[in-house]
Amino acid sequence: MKKSIYLMAIMTMLIFVCSTTASAADKIGFINLQEIMQNSNAGKKAAEEFKKYYDKETQEIKNAEAELKKLKDELEKQGSLMTQSKKSEKEAAYQKKMRDYQLLVNDTNEELKKRDQEMTQKLMPGIIKIVRSIAEREKYTLVMDVATMPVPYHAKENDFSSKVIEEFNKAK
Repeated sequence: MKKSIYLMAIMTMLIFVCSTTASAADKIGFINLQEIMQNSNAGKKAAEEFKKYYDKETQEIKNAEAELKKLKDELEKQGSLMTQSKKSEKEAAYQKKMRDYQLLVNDTNEELKKRDQEMTQKLMPGIIKIVRSIAEREKYTLVMDVATMPVPYHAKENDFSSKVIEEFNKAK
């Protein structure tokens, strides 16, 4: 009985060793999706549109900040000269503006995040299609994205991000 258990364990180890040496011949490719999105023509165009929207939204935030600062300075400078009711009124107005400002910042951050995700989702199907075609053509058995998955080392000659960018630019 013990011999058969040992025999099965040895057979299992042999199968495991054989399967790992057979898969050592597999070709693994690497891409950097972040680099592809930043350096492709479509990615650059999307980044430009995003930057325009970002600049417009941050200008609104800066205007709200300036208004808040003006109210705060007014309260600090004239606070001692104001009547208690006038001072309370100004403080309430300042608090309301502060809440509005915080809501504006939060809403803007959410919208920026949403737009970034939408742009990524627009680009991804085309990029994935090209990655697949290159991987099939060059007989890769696995392709890993080094931008999202930390890889301590990868052979640079198996990184075909530049080919993906090239073909993606031609396709668009």
